[in-house]
Amino acid sequence: GFVGGMDIPLIRNFACGYKGGVMAAKKDAKYLENMTGTTAAAWNDPVRGGELARSQMSQGADVIFHAAGATGIGVLQAAADAGKFGIGVDSNQNMLHPGHVLTSMVKRVDNAVYQTFEDAKKGEFKGGTVTLGLKEDGVGYAVDDNNKALLTPEMTAAVEKAKADIIAGTIKVHNYNTDNTCPY
Repeated sequence: GFVGGMDIPLIRNFACGYKGGVMAAKKDAKYLENMTGTTAAAWNDPVRGGELARSQMSQGADVIFHAAGATGIGVLQAAADAGKFGIGVDSNQNMLHPGHVLTSMVKRVDNAVYQTFEDAKKGEFKGGTVTLGLKEDGVGYAVDDNNKALLTPEMTAAVEKAKADIIAGTIKVHNYNTDNTCPY
């Protein structure tokens, strides 16, 4: 399952990437998706996040990824309460429910800031938009003492292979923002 915050293209992009990964891992998987709302309040409603997660679990979801800000705290809580798994977002949320947060998708803002300072130090800084993906270590997934026992060597190998294939271009990840569609 996927629970998004405000229904905007950026969050649709998170959903599409997750769906692509789910379907690549298990072609016959049932994928469920909900957005919390269409206003800024969608980012700060953990009760609604929990309700959406419980609804998805009642339909068979065993892992739910959230990209919903504080609303996602309710998603992770509901998953943990039900003995299921959540996936955190933006920063490492594994410690919120040890043993029930499978991993967290992390934005490596530290690397972006470091690179900016290094570019400035060398006199090479240029303004504008820069995209840092897997290849540039701009995004990743968190493994720590709170979740490493959940990850089998086979799971880790599969994730690392997918990561390498994405970096190599063997696996193409669709960018929802290019055409407002998700082909998976």
